[in-house]
Amino acid sequence: MMHKQHWFEEMINNRNKSVVTDMKWTPNGEKIGIVYEDGAVIVGSVEGTRLWGKELQINLKIIEWSPDSRTILFGTPDGAVNVYDYVGNFQYSVKIQCLRGIQGSEMPLAGIEWYDHNKQGFSYEDNSEHSACLCIAYQCGRLQLMKKLGDTKPFLVDTGMFIKCCKWNPNGNVLGVCGSISENGGEPRGVIQFYSNRGQHLRSLKVPGQSGIVNSIAWEGFGLRIVLAIDSNILFANIQPEYMWAYFNETVVFAYRKPERTDMCITFWNTKINERSVKYMKSLCNIKACGDYCVLVSKLIEPDITKDTWIIQLCNAIGCPVDSKQICIEPKYVAMNSTHVIIASDDVVYYWQYRSAHSKVQSLEQERKKKSGKENAFHIEELPNANGIYDRENW
Repeated sequence: MMHKQHWFEEMINNRNKSVVTDMKWTPNGEKIGIVYEDGAVIVGSVEGTRLWGKELQINLKIIEWSPDSRTILFGTPDGAVNVYDYVGNFQYSVKIQCLRGIQGSEMPLAGIEWYDHNKQGFSYEDNSEHSACLCIAYQCGRLQLMKKLGDTKPFLVDTGMFIKCCKWNPNGNVLGVCGSISENGGEPRGVIQFYSNRGQHLRSLKVPGQSGIVNSIAWEGFGLRIVLAIDSNILFANIQPEYMWAYFNETVVFAYRKPERTDMCITFWNTKINERSVKYMKSLCNIKACGDYCVLVSKLIEPDITKDTWIIQLCNAIGCPVDSKQICIEPKYVAMNSTHVIIASDDVVYYWQYRSAHSKVQSLEQERKKKSGKENAFHIEELPNANGIYDRENW
């Protein structure tokens, strides 16, 4: 920078009165934010040019950018999380609900991680309005998973461990939380726990080490491996996701995501003649199969649809659609037999009789014309109406 006919270097850490506590790039990689313990903030460009600096009147520990790079979160040593705009103007403080019932004013933060939904490989499953993308973690073991800033009903998790670090996987549907855990008052052991983006515990992995604490975690680019730092060692571990798959009519149908695509690749593999058919589907939620058919359940994503809608697609062994239905009931649970598809949310059951017990394969076309009584839904506290017909618009 030219100042009074002299050149001065910028972005140099020469503030002897304080120390750097955290630094983060924006998700687009254009700017970096650096925070000092005494409240100084410096934001610079990717070329190393200082864009702006500010002295906030609070102590700072953590900085995190929003996915659009227009909002900054600052975490303080006593556990508060404050929201600022991209030029350093205070907006408001995040309401922390996960610390209820804990005594003491100082609750050190372990991390603030905001998943960038614009990443490659992003899907409905990761971006549904019921899934969290912002994690606020405390060393005492409490997590607050928020769907957005200002979320009044975040997912609250008590991990029962000392948290050192947390990281979202590349798809944003699994959160890895590492640190240590003490069982029955014994020596602490290094552990990493995995949670879904709805706060459900998926798995725990205990890690050997003398210090008994996992200090850091990072995900491989496809989310199929993790690397852990413990003591002076770097440990690698493989991840086995729970793939959606089913078997029917000598055919394995399974779904996975290719790195270069945002939809799901569904492969129909006839294991007897070793032939494969492939189709792509956005927002796939579930796969079930029985007899000669399988069903693919997916979320319907269209701008003009105001009510949440899911599609049930009945397919044959080469992936060709045979029939389909649309429902407004969230398909949390799906089951299928030779005549019916059963779908349930937390409190509603939907059933679709896609063929009768006496029908043959070639009579599906005739069956499709007989609409009455083929699909229905009922609340679990009500008796099913045997003569009812499911009407998605009025349900």
